[in-house]
Amino acid sequence: MSRRYTKADLEEIVSVQLENLNAMHDLLSIMKHQNELLNSANTKLKDEITDFKQKLYPTRKRNSTA
Repeated sequence: MSRRYTKADLEEIVSVQLENLNAMHDLLSIMKHQNELLNSANTKLKDEITDFKQKLYPTRKRNSTA
């Protein structure tokens, strides 16, 4: 059995699909922004850990006696 769609049915289907695509676009935009925030936080955390390690374990200069 094949169903026959009216023009109004097809327009409603396309409208719902467009709403769904717009909603997915909004979610992807939010996820992209969150990813940028996470990358920024990770970079800052990495820098802070590096600074902390350098303060905790300073490298010494060796006196060479030749």
